Parts: sequence; structure tokens; C-alpha cells
Amino acid sequence: MGILDRVYKDSLSLLTDLYQLTMAYAHWKAGTDRKEAAFHLFFRKPPFGSGFTVACGLELAIEYIESLHFPEGDLDYLASLKGNDGAPLFEQGFLGFLRDLSFCCDVDAVPEGTVVFAHEPMLRVTGPIVVCQLLETPLLNLVNFPTLIATKAARLRLAAGDDHVSEFGLRRAQGIDGGLAAARAAWVGGCDSTSNVLAGKLFGIPVKGTHAHSWILSFDSEMEAFETYAEAMPNNCVFLVDTFNSLEGVRRAVAVGRKLRERGHEMVGVRLDSGDLAYLSKETRKILDEAGFPKAVIVASNELDENLVASLKEQGAKINFWGVGTRLVTAHDDPALGGVYKLSAVREPGGEWEHRVKLSEQAAKTTNPGLQQVRRFSSGGEFIGDLIYDQLEGIPDEPVMVDPLDLTRRKVMHKGTSWEDLLVPIFRQGRRVYDPPPLTDVRRRVRDQLAGFHQGIKRFTNPHQYPVGMELGYFDLKTRLILEARGLEPAPHPG
Repeated sequence: MGILDRVYKDSLSLLTDLYQLTMAYAHWKAGTDRKEAAFHLFFRKPPFGSGFTVACGLELAIEYIESLHFPEGDLDYLASLKGNDGAPLFEQGFLGFLRDLSFCCDVDAVPEGTVVFAHEPMLRVTGPIVVCQLLETPLLNLVNFPTLIATKAARLRLAAGDDHVSEFGLRRAQGIDGGLAAARAAWVGGCDSTSNVLAGKLFGIPVKGTHAHSWILSFDSEMEAFETYAEAMPNNCVFLVDTFNSLEGVRRAVAVGRKLRERGHEMVGVRLDSGDLAYLSKETRKILDEAGFPKAVIVASNELDENLVASLKEQGAKINFWGVGTRLVTAHDDPALGGVYKLSAVREPGGEWEHRVKLSEQAAKTTNPGLQQVRRFSSGGEFIGDLIYDQLEGIPDEPVMVDPLDLTRRKVMHKGTSWEDLLVPIFRQGRRVYDPPPLTDVRRRVRDQLAGFHQGIKRFTNPHQYPVGMELGYFDLKTRLILEARGLEPAPHPG
């Protein structure tokens, strides 16, 4: 049973925007519903000013696609919708069409945990236009947010180094769905655990947690609170020490730790949740070490993010367990990934593909045509550039990469350079041909992928721009299509 089945008992076919259904109805009404189309899901700008982005959410997208159908209850609801004249919005014939609709598309996608960049397709969907169109909203919903959080978590992992990072954000998450999706994506991106017990059950993520200030305040003294907790849970003692005075709290925790040791147990550590975390952690480490607890961990929480973690590390903070909540699960300072899903080619069933391009006054918002693929080149164990090309046009042995926003920036990928194509087959004619790997493998992929990129791409301030460009012939094709669409003379074809 899949994750969506375990969380939701009802159909998710109506997890869409109304205009997806009105367009589907218009295609059905016009008799163009059998036309085939190609759509690509991508984003135009990386979040957090980051030099990289981590793709996430594919497994749940696969589950959604496999379960896509319109049960009677959903059709009854659609039948109740009215137009502005009071008449039914949809004819019964169209509702019957939805009832019999089957997913018969091809889907290609980058595996979860792959590092990706702006304008690179993360998913490609080809097939009957109505089915492709109906997938737009749910695919964006299932991919955008997890990709955002996985990227945030990967940045936290880079900041924290080998320290333990735990996702603590359920209480501040955007509802139940936000809490679960964030916990899963944070685990993918590099967090070591979560406080979210349901996420632990659903996704197999280790769960961590201790006690709150309310526990301390429910007793007459901090010492009594510590002793009572240690009596109840001698194998899970991380004492929250900042309710009254942090360093005095540490000394009381040490006293209880000694009593635990006499009973054959060991204090795990202490948690700091306020104040000057750099100073307090250094003083705490001295107290713990001098008292004979060098292995006791120092947990820090309190509105942490990757920038604050990096700053505290630079200040020599003695923290080795980071509890990151609000700013992780809400993707603090960049609350949404601007993922889009754009049509790039159409054809009659069995016919030839026709390229399509959407124009814009902003060059970055003009879409790429055709059936896109991304080829990642590497040399000496390091990734050196990503080339977006059109599978309809093919790719030469020594492709030239062109920066579409700066035509003077070009790079030749010489024959024999190692490469891999990032989009892999997920569905063929509606049949799944890909098995999502365990999340432990996805986490490992994130780590391995990031290890292959130059350090400058991973820095937080003014990161180096990793080379991503279009294959020269593909770029020329796009240019001709733009000129034709604007009624201008097409650019001469090379050669």
C-alpha cells in the first residue's frame, strides 16, 4: 500500500484547479481530446539564492498517477457545478468520458535526490492532451514543495557538517500535509531524524524528542522535573536547561546524570533553546567535560536555519545536534518553488511532433520547445556542465553548449567526455517501468550528487553559477520558432 493510500481514503482526482477540467471539457467538446502533447515541469529560479536545487517528490507523484481515476462521488460533485447561467458546467457525456479515462501517457523524470538547475526539465509527460493537462496541478503540488524543503535541508546538512540535524517543525508546519511532506523531504535532503511520529511511521525516518518547558514548569523545581523525567525515561534523557538559567540548568542536569550513571544509565545530553547559543554551548561543554560527561551531546534549537548554523559553527559553538523547525518546514525566506508545467510539442495520434514555444517579454519566461532531455557531463569525478537538448532533433558527438541569456558564453563538450541523461523512463503507455528506490538510497544520492559539484556551487553567499545551456542546434531552432511566431524573418539555418 502506498503512502497516499495510507493517508487518504478518498480519491484525489479533484486535487486540481478548475481550469484543468474546463480545458479538458473544451477539448472533449471540440473533438481534440485525442491530440497528443508533451509537457515539461521545471522551475526558473533556484530557491534561497542557492547555487543548486534538490529534486524531490517523484515517488508520491508516481503513486498519484497510478491511482488517477474519477469515482462516482467525484463525478456527482462535478455534475453539481453550474455555469454563470445556472446550467450545468459539464455535460453528462463529458462526465462519462472522465469515468472511462485511463492514464496512457509516457512519463520521464529525474530520480529523486538529483541535483538540478533552473530551466532543466524535472519531469516530461507525453500522451493524450487531456490526460497530460489534468496532471499539471497535482504534479506541481507534489513536486514543488518537497523540492523546496529538500533543498533547504541539503543546505542545512552542508552547514552542519557531520553534526546531527533533526527536523522539529511539525507544530509550525502548514497543516498536516505540510508537516508530513516537509518531514519526508527534509529526510531526503539530509536531516537525520524528525520529531514527527506519523512521518516516522510512514517513511521510516528515525524519531527524536525529549521534553518541553511545560514539563519543567509543572513541578516545584527544575531539579524535581529532571529527576522525575530521568526516573520515567532513563534511556532518553536530554534535559532542556534554559527554563530559568541555562548554565545552572546544565549543572542540575549533571547532578541527575550522575544519579543515572549510578543506576547503569547514561545521560544523552542537554538542550539549549534560547540565549547566546555560541557562548552558552562553550560554557556548557566545559561543565559537561569537567563533570565527566564528554560524550553528552549539546542540542540547540530556537529559529535555526542554515545561515545561523553556519554562523554558530564559525563562532566555535560546541553544538553537535541541531533541532531545526519553523525555518525548515516553512522554507523560511523563500516560501514557494516557482515550478511550472508547460506544453512544448503537439501531434495528431501517430503523426509527427510539432514544436511549440510560448513567448514572453522576459527572455527567461520564453519556453523551450520539443521533447527535452538533460545531459550531464563530468570529468575527473566532477560535474562540468548540463546540456538541454531536443530528443526530436538529436545531439551531435561534440555538442556546443550555449547560454541562452548570453550568447557569447559557449562551451564545447568534446567527444569522449563522460555523460549521463538525467530524465529516465517512469511510465510507458501508462505502465510503470520504474521502481522508486528506498528513501535511504535517495538520501545517499543527494550526498553523492553534491559531492560531485565544485565547492563554489554549494556556498551560501554568491554561489558560483554551474554551467547549464542549450545545445547550439536546439538553440537555433528555438530562435527560428520565436522569430516566426513574432512574424519576423526566420534566422538562417546553420549550414
